[in-house]
Amino acid sequence: MNEVSRVVDVAVIGAGAAGLYAADLVRRAGHSVVVLEGRDRVGGRLLSVPAAGGTLDLGATWFWSNEAQVNEVVAAEGLVAFRQYLDGDAMFQNEQGAQRMQGNQVDAPSGRLVDGTQSITHALAARLGDGVIHLEAVVTTVSEVPEAPEVLAIATTCGQIWHARQLIVAVPPATAEARIDFGGALSEPVRSLAAETPVWMGNIVKVVAHYARPFWRNAGLAGAAFSYTGPMRELHDMSGPHGTPAAVFGFAQPGAGHPAPTEAEIISQLTALFGSEAAEPEALHVQDWRTEPMTSPDNVDDLTKYQTYGHPLFGEPILNGRGHWASTETATTAPGHIEGALQAATRAAQAVVVRLATVI
Repeated sequence: MNEVSRVVDVAVIGAGAAGLYAADLVRRAGHSVVVLEGRDRVGGRLLSVPAAGGTLDLGATWFWSNEAQVNEVVAAEGLVAFRQYLDGDAMFQNEQGAQRMQGNQVDAPSGRLVDGTQSITHALAARLGDGVIHLEAVVTTVSEVPEAPEVLAIATTCGQIWHARQLIVAVPPATAEARIDFGGALSEPVRSLAAETPVWMGNIVKVVAHYARPFWRNAGLAGAAFSYTGPMRELHDMSGPHGTPAAVFGFAQPGAGHPAPTEAEIISQLTALFGSEAAEPEALHVQDWRTEPMTSPDNVDDLTKYQTYGHPLFGEPILNGRGHWASTETATTAPGHIEGALQAATRAAQAVVVRLATVI
């Protein structure tokens, strides 16, 4: 039986980087907040797994030196960063086979974290303290409360109903539109925009091959490649500092109705690019983000209008001024990046604080 848990100033849907950062900004402004997350973990599309001597990222991997907010969080939390490995030659693969390039035209200078990018969300979650984040709380409906028109009712699969004066939607718009019943409260232009906005990396299968050592470096290779044949179209070195743990990762985009690449297909490509030693990874991680219902709607492969990212409508309040978008897709700066998530979160949190100060 559903019951109202309590009334809070702000409810946040999603405990990824955007949701947790927005919640922290709201908390710092003196408002009560709850974060509702459908998964059994925080992080969203930031997902790091332990490996011998470090971590491997199955979600977002990089950040860049010109991205002020993510660098501020990394510094403030004392997270240890290092540079993406760039040395050596990249590989190119087409129907004629694998060819060695001169230099590395695949990679660009970027930063990584020793403990993986999910450590950003672990740090942000720790800022919020106990009782704020509710895991395995899938939001099903957002509705008005007839007897209290100043609040929204947010129902979850846990059987709880939260009443909040303001709502921050920190999941991809297309996912929110597909998974949450807003009771017709979204205007048609907003609903249509949300439904057609691609989920960043939502249609990607990320493959990480973990090895005993970065053998490709001894051959003067960067661990990077472009491929026209696949299954992975783009590959990069994912080794930790000083080559530990040693790993290569790649992005596959199978397309609608097609399964993730098989282990045999992956190994075949890796050996073609990097030699026979690539045939024996210590572990092979295949993360199909299309199968993550908290990330991707069922039609994620059909969403291709990337020009919708940062659309002005995403910067406008929804739900009669009580709701705000805050996923990386809605950012006007670095959409798709962790930086974009933090930028969108800042915009949403600032709008919420202003609204709470002006609306009784």
